Amino acid sequence: MAAERMDGADLANRIREEIAGEVSSFVSQTGVRPGLAAVLVGENPASQVYVRNKRKACQTVGIHDVLIQMPAATTQAELLAEVDRLNADPQIHGILVQLPLPTGLDELEVLDRIHPLKDVDGFHAENLGRLASGRPRLVPCTPLGVREMLIRTGIQTRGRHAVVVGRSNIVGKPMALLLLQKGPGGDATVTVAHTATPDLPSVTRQADILVVAAGRPEIVQADWVKPGAVVIDVGIHRKADGSLCGDVSPAVASVAGWLSPVPGGVGPMTVTMLLHNTLLAARLQTQASTPA
Repeated sequence: MAAERMDGADLANRIREEIAGEVSSFVSQTGVRPGLAAVLVGENPASQVYVRNKRKACQTVGIHDVLIQMPAATTQAELLAEVDRLNADPQIHGILVQLPLPTGLDELEVLDRIHPLKDVDGFHAENLGRLASGRPRLVPCTPLGVREMLIRTGIQTRGRHAVVVGRSNIVGKPMALLLLQKGPGGDATVTVAHTATPDLPSVTRQADILVVAAGRPEIVQADWVKPGAVVIDVGIHRKADGSLCGDVSPAVASVAGWLSPVPGGVGPMTVTMLLHNTLLAARLQTQASTPA
């Protein structure tokens, strides 16, 4: 029997309608419109597409968006100065520095320069540390979107064995930490696998919930998956013929109980969680500036 489809695109549209209503109420109550600044350095075509999609999403829910375009020759000092300027701008509640940056720029220094309350990507060391300590605030958007898919699809995570393939700060590590949190979408027993894991298929076959963020096209095959497992494909790659694929082979659909498609699965949810984080950041900053 074919796997049930986890339609991230449809779910993202429904959540964006909710966020649009919340933004409208927030503006009415506070007089403050949430604002997001996207910083794009260089002319990477994929990055330009990603930023354009994020800006369109902001406009659909009533978030004020600003695009800062900087040349590829931008120096580290110039980029840090721009981040400092946005940190000080009261109309900007979220700062997104689109990655990857051009060669020669220190991504970690730039990300850590963003004020933690404006870090809507959730990559700042303080926000990652809060997640690790069980006090999440602004959480990386892709794993947050995956958790929302699990919750809203009605998939039980409590007491189940989740395997995360990948250990990046963007997806793998925060995904594992979210699955460990107490409450909805958490309380799982979590294994993190990666490139140094011996006999990776034997590990993935143990998963009730398998989240694949390996960064390798169609690495997970049907015989890597426990029958009936929930499989969430975080990867996206362009093939030589121009078509898109994920980290999971389409053949997995014949084995899994649930499978997220590529495209139309995790991607739309990632952008939607950016909107969620921008509204949350605006709320946190408004509360911080309100006298007790």
